[in-house]
Amino acid sequence: MTLTHPLVINLWRHQIPKYFTISCHLNHSLTTLDPFRNASNGYGYTSQDWVKAISTHITNCTNIQQLNEIYAHVIRVHMLERQRAPFYWNTIIRAYTRLSSPSKALYVSIAMSRAGVHPDTYTLPVILQSVSQKNEISIVRQFHSVATKHGLNTNKFCESGFISLYSKAGDFNNARKLFDESPERNLGSWNAVIGGLSQSGRARETVDMFLELKRSGLAPDDVTMVSITSACGSLGDFNLALQLHKCVLQAKTFEKSDLLMLNSLIDMYGKCGRMDLAHIIFSRMQERNVCSWTSMIVGYATHGHVNEALECFRAMRETRVRPNGVTFVGILSACVHGGVVEEGRYYFNMMKDEYGIKPMLEHYGCMVDLFSRCGLLDEAREMVEAMPMEGNVVIWGSLMGGCEKYGNVKMGEFVGKKLMELEPWNDGVYVVMSNIYASNGLWEDVGKMRKFMKERRLAKVPGYSLGV
Repeated sequence: MTLTHPLVINLWRHQIPKYFTISCHLNHSLTTLDPFRNASNGYGYTSQDWVKAISTHITNCTNIQQLNEIYAHVIRVHMLERQRAPFYWNTIIRAYTRLSSPSKALYVSIAMSRAGVHPDTYTLPVILQSVSQKNEISIVRQFHSVATKHGLNTNKFCESGFISLYSKAGDFNNARKLFDESPERNLGSWNAVIGGLSQSGRARETVDMFLELKRSGLAPDDVTMVSITSACGSLGDFNLALQLHKCVLQAKTFEKSDLLMLNSLIDMYGKCGRMDLAHIIFSRMQERNVCSWTSMIVGYATHGHVNEALECFRAMRETRVRPNGVTFVGILSACVHGGVVEEGRYYFNMMKDEYGIKPMLEHYGCMVDLFSRCGLLDEAREMVEAMPMEGNVVIWGSLMGGCEKYGNVKMGEFVGKKLMELEPWNDGVYVVMSNIYASNGLWEDVGKMRKFMKERRLAKVPGYSLGV
């Protein structure tokens, strides 16, 4: 089996990556003994005891540096050369995956292959978790070939893992082919397809697949319902939402927390515009996390319930639930809808100074939109130019909207040039500039703009309605 990914090539060139060959400072029981010289030693340890101790240390690692040190020690004493069972390789791969270090997990998996140790039914599901963190379709296909070579592609955990990875990577042809060719479709495979479609924004297909699942006789679980309710929210189909709510109640079990499903219901009703029903679910929850509060805040903000969103955030802080970046997107959006500039500044600074959350493009976008809508065009421009990332069409478009609203010709021309650089084919900026000139009585400039549009064969798309 030939693997061509750069990670693989690098490992083949160098038997052990440089960052693994580091000095170790482990405890006495692990570093002072050479457990493989004798079946037992003066300390009363057998080699098997030592191997078990090493495995336990690997499993209990809490950071990458510690895991690197232990793995370096494992290489130095040739433990993996003497203990050929896949279990020990799996333990190391699982630890790197758990600590969000997919590249290192993949290095170990390739080293396992080079050592002549074949993967077992536990190896590939763990590797696939690492691959999902990398989200590179080429790696997915290569490990799919590995699974096929070793007869593991029909393993239920491997199958659902590959379906999920292909779906997330947008390769729905391979995902659906795997699903259709499955000799025995289990719920994991159904969930992988449904989840992949939902996360890719293919809401209608997600609903169709869910209906197929129901017809197959399998009962959906909490994972299924989270995916389908998210798709329903994207469609904004309230009647479907009510039906799915019943399915959520049927999928509830006493063995698992229903927090995830209840959060998905809040999000679904919020997207459907029924914050009254979202609030009923929220108020009856025995346990709430940051997603619960954020779903309520974003729902209120989306539908212009400014006071409710700000009050919800105040209550969230009182309960000492730490907000995240998405929470602040909801709060700042509420400020935009309410046109409350000072509150927007207050929460933007709170996010940075009190919670240490680095503003992302979405946060800057909200602030630029807020300043633009309220006529603070200079402040909006300063915000865009001070961002650590380049402004996109949405952000500059928000400022352009403010220029049109307040008839600011000078700022409009400046922003218009920026937009033309980003999207020279988009006729919207020419139309807006024509409107700005017209609002200031600059008819000569209006004429020039319209002539320019005509020469470039740009025309405003006429408005129309759909008869239904």
